[in-house]
Amino acid sequence: MSDATTEFVEARAIFAKLQANLSQVILGQDRTLQWLLAAFSAGGHVLLEDVPGTGKTTLAKALALSCEADFQRVQFTPDLLPSDILGISIFDQHQQAFRFEQGPIFCHILLADEINRASPRTQSALLEAMAESQVSIERNIYQLPNPFFVIATQNPVEFHGTYPLPEAQLDRFAMKFSLGYVSKQQEVAILQAQDKQSPISRLQACINFSELQLLQQQVKLVRISPELQHYIVDIVQATRDNEQVKLGASPRASLTLMKCAQALALIDGYEFVTPDIIQELAVPVVAHRLGIDSHSQFSGVNEQSIMQDIIATVIVPT
Repeated sequence: MSDATTEFVEARAIFAKLQANLSQVILGQDRTLQWLLAAFSAGGHVLLEDVPGTGKTTLAKALALSCEADFQRVQFTPDLLPSDILGISIFDQHQQAFRFEQGPIFCHILLADEINRASPRTQSALLEAMAESQVSIERNIYQLPNPFFVIATQNPVEFHGTYPLPEAQLDRFAMKFSLGYVSKQQEVAILQAQDKQSPISRLQACINFSELQLLQQQVKLVRISPELQHYIVDIVQATRDNEQVKLGASPRASLTLMKCAQALALIDGYEFVTPDIIQELAVPVVAHRLGIDSHSQFSGVNEQSIMQDIIATVIVPT
């Protein structure tokens, strides 16, 4: 067995360990967990739009515990300031100089809870961090830890006192999806698992940082043919030509769709990307980046339905 094949098998085993660990806490969400791990290993960020109580915070904590990562949670509120996230310079009387006090963003996994409750000024504090893994404060550039992964949440049914995320912020998220409700049997299993002790309190790290780096390296080595690269670009460009869309997806969407498809292919055990994987990820990766004109919105059209129509019409390479 060649070294490349050995590392591919190791990477698949690492993914399996991560998913099995997360499944101890998050029940009935196997494919959603794989989407999350695909975004995580591809270097992207995730926006979870879901009702309260579906396990969004628990999922972020479980992921951090599973890979020995530093985890921070920031509860976004209307009075939250950028310095509350990034950090602030404090005057040290002993040294007679200013020193930088790092904010909670200096971590491996950041949970931005109810991100749309903060003002646009505070939301924009994450733009540079999510795109370049660094923050610029007072003419100084501070690198964030590697990996740096943001899981942001927002409530889809409560809009009073919220600030919708602008297009530039939405474009920073690799995927947007929801966990949703589980079945009756799965909900009963959740109650039984919580009978004496929360499952997350028993969760142990299952991979280390060297294994996480191997994952990220192997994702980049998953093959994708030029024909499928053209297919990805055709899908994204179709959003720009759609009459119902006033703002189509950017080239960042094409790049993110390719990277996430490579990661999900590896999770599924393929050494190459298939059209099915691209079609599956097109909605969670691209739909939230679209700006729909007001007339189409009033007609009941949404981003997901537009993407599904595009997937159905764009010719699949053979």
